[in-house]
Amino acid sequence: MDCEYHHPRARRVETEAMNDVAPHELAVILRAWRDRLAPEAAGMPRGSGRRAPGLRREELASLAGVSVDYLVRLEQGRSTSPSPQVLAAIARALRLTNEERDHLYRVAGAAVPTSADVPRHLTPSIQRIVDRLGDTPAAVFSATWDLISWNPLWAALQGDPSLYSGRAANVAWRVFMSGENPEIIQSVEEADNFEHDLAADLRSASGRYPNDRALAELIATLLKSSPRFADLWSCARVATHLSSKKIVHTAMVGPIALDCDVLMVPGSDLRVVVYTAEPGSTDAARLDLLRVAGLQQLTPAG
Repeated sequence: MDCEYHHPRARRVETEAMNDVAPHELAVILRAWRDRLAPEAAGMPRGSGRRAPGLRREELASLAGVSVDYLVRLEQGRSTSPSPQVLAAIARALRLTNEERDHLYRVAGAAVPTSADVPRHLTPSIQRIVDRLGDTPAAVFSATWDLISWNPLWAALQGDPSLYSGRAANVAWRVFMSGENPEIIQSVEEADNFEHDLAADLRSASGRYPNDRALAELIATLLKSSPRFADLWSCARVATHLSSKKIVHTAMVGPIALDCDVLMVPGSDLRVVVYTAEPGSTDAARLDLLRVAGLQQLTPAG
């Protein structure tokens, strides 16, 4: 048993010293982690005229969805209390490990995500897998169906996901509150099965993460505002959505029939969603054409 006595004033001085160090540490690690991440590793063109090997502030700000001015203040220690949502976005943009993400949260004064929270951190290895699936649309979702990351072909097929924020980036919210994405056409049977699977999947997640506030709020809102979700929820079905068939209409190459498969990531409860077309089919040819032509539209000039 540790019976050493600590004077109250000594503990107060120690706490004040830690508070003084934290803002400085936050600024230091943000700059160091940005400098170490090669632009091509983050999906950015290297270009020319770089004075440092890592990301520019403008690039990290764009990837994390924050303003350049705010990122400058963080790196200079003038803003010291970023929200958990901002920290999560920065951690994903910088491709931090779980340990690095936890350190980022601690020095920023935020609660470190625990096993009771729905995992929403994308590890570098999973991001690399998505990056390398260049010939097929792929995206990563949390156990609550929040969109976390995607590759360029996913954006070319579905539209730019960065335009969605908050609950609009959640699949269940979009399905039950605003209807299925009009770009995606399903048979009545497939659409019905998909809705059943989503409700059952959220129920399964609520059992694994009963104390996750965001999940509880999502379910409560859907129950209150969506009669369809409330009806499906009353069935008390528990399941995981793993596959479906979709026809995605694109203005550039026309409709593409695709298989949608959900690959579970062991240990993180993340889902990698992948669209594939039958090899040698017209749909495969259209998807390949979209990969070439559609990605050119998404690539900024210069």
